[in-house]
Amino acid sequence: MTGTEGHTYPVLSSRQIYQGRVFGMRADEVEMPGGRAAVRELVVHPGAVVVAAVDASDRVVMVHQYRHPVRDRLWELPAGLLDVDGEPALLAARRELYEEAHVRASRWQVIADVFPSPGMTDEAVRLYLARELTPVADGDRFVADGDEEAEMTVHRIDLDDAVRMVFTGELHNGVTVSGVLAAARLRDAGWPDSLLRPPDSPWPARPTHAGS
Repeated sequence: MTGTEGHTYPVLSSRQIYQGRVFGMRADEVEMPGGRAAVRELVVHPGAVVVAAVDASDRVVMVHQYRHPVRDRLWELPAGLLDVDGEPALLAARRELYEEAHVRASRWQVIADVFPSPGMTDEAVRLYLARELTPVADGDRFVADGDEEAEMTVHRIDLDDAVRMVFTGELHNGVTVSGVLAAARLRDAGWPDSLLRPPDSPWPARPTHAGS
């Protein structure tokens, strides 16, 4: 299915409500079926990449970090914003895995492209599978310069244990849940290339204001 059937919902006008350091907010006047105009407010997001990095022992690399909007420390897959103009998504994913988890990977594939909350934001996330992992030497590791990242810890969790954490309510981040369950399914199927895409596959859903 293409998702293009029916009314096209043209944007009649658009105005910026707010622009912060990373996110913005916009109000679009949209033509509804029948010709009526309605205002739809949305959070403007640069997009992001998430990495399900699985080692030879079927352990998934996860970080434990504080997230202020929910006032809690969450288990998450390494991830980052696409906030560098013109940066390819794969390069951003490699950078985030290196900086957050102190790991490099030789094998990269695309698991999925998702809209985490399409009812209120244009955020698009590309979820990668990374394998054939090697640790970054201590002297070459990225050092966080403060804020929440200074207290971030890195762990390798057995993939089956990570799946259990989904169902016991210990994992709350939506794209992390998606990545863990998808990685477990792929592992159980023998990591079939037929279910995965090359790491530089086209990504038409990536927000256009995030660079190329």
